[in-house]
Amino acid sequence: MSATRTDHPWLLPAELAGERGPRLPGDGGEAPPRRTVRDWAIDTCLFLLAAGMATLTLGQIAKADQSDLAQGLDILAGVLACAALWLRRRWPVGLGAALAVLSAVAPLAGGAATVALFSVAVHRPFRPVAVVFGLGLAAGVGQLYLRPDPGTSLTFQLVATAIVTLLPVGWGMLVRARRQLVVALRERAERAEAEAALRAEQAQRLAREAIAREMHDVLAHRLTLLSVHAGALEFRPDAPAPEIARAAGVIRDSAHEALQDLRMIIGVLRAPDGDDGEHPQPTLATLDTLIAESRRAGMDVALDNRVAEPAAVPAAVGRTAYRIAQEALTNARKHAPGTGSTVRVGGGPGDGLTVEVRNTAPTGEVVKVPSSGQGLIGLTERAALAGGRFEHGPTGDGGFAVRAWLPWAV
Repeated sequence: MSATRTDHPWLLPAELAGERGPRLPGDGGEAPPRRTVRDWAIDTCLFLLAAGMATLTLGQIAKADQSDLAQGLDILAGVLACAALWLRRRWPVGLGAALAVLSAVAPLAGGAATVALFSVAVHRPFRPVAVVFGLGLAAGVGQLYLRPDPGTSLTFQLVATAIVTLLPVGWGMLVRARRQLVVALRERAERAEAEAALRAEQAQRLAREAIAREMHDVLAHRLTLLSVHAGALEFRPDAPAPEIARAAGVIRDSAHEALQDLRMIIGVLRAPDGDDGEHPQPTLATLDTLIAESRRAGMDVALDNRVAEPAAVPAAVGRTAYRIAQEALTNARKHAPGTGSTVRVGGGPGDGLTVEVRNTAPTGEVVKVPSSGQGLIGLTERAALAGGRFEHGPTGDGGFAVRAWLPWAV
């Protein structure tokens, strides 16, 4: 369920149950939202409270020595003041100020003025509340001098007036503070939901990129062998039988190994988080196997491994170095077939691991092989994710070289 929804919105104030989300009036200059059932109930109770206070006050002024005209005007003012309370949500400040001034000369409007002051404290920030509170306090003091009560001391009346004026302000500010807390919590929940959705989206994107990178690294090597040898058979249908048999064997073996690699990737994807399945991931120690496989496919590859203990290289660093060498040999086989390649590996703990793959310039016409062009970009990203650097470009003799440095902690 969303942080801004509830199963019973009619039980909430309109400011917290509106379609535009929770907000407090007076902060944005917008018209108040439509009343909920709860708001109508509260407004009715406050209207009855103001009417009850006016009735009690009427009993007191009836004993006073006033003309019928004065009493009639007081009653009319009280009725109008109570009726005006239905507008307290739309114009709380103006209504509060008007009723405060009216209560100074019409005691029957005192209850409505108190309710209006409470409304200002609930629906407006502190500055207009302070203004209306000052008007209400001045009106209360003025009424004491216009219509003093001879049976009560002036000091007691002043203290009582101050308390009666402060109570609705304190109560209203407490209600507003609680609503502000609800609004803040809901906004925080909405931000948390949005951030969680964004993190999930980013995680899915990174997972897709990781899957695509792994698919490219694992399968491109095998499928390139298929493409190169199938292309050779197409362009040399009259090749000697031993060469055709060797190319067919390479195609068969590469297809079988590609299928095994694909099964391995699917197994890793199906495994629980943190479980790479039963298939070991390649490391620097398996680089000899990659070189031997390339040689069986007909490549002229020389390996210069100056790492004393390849098994001691961290698994993540060794896997990255293996993938870089694999992709570089795949590119050499596709774009410079028949050339010699050299793989150099060196470094140690603290100095980092260096991987360099060079191939000489191709001779003659090179058969075009389909390529996505994403291999070198993927290697750059892989090296950057490992905290290293990756460089590539043509050499002075027309060949091509890739070079990577990867951190190797002590």
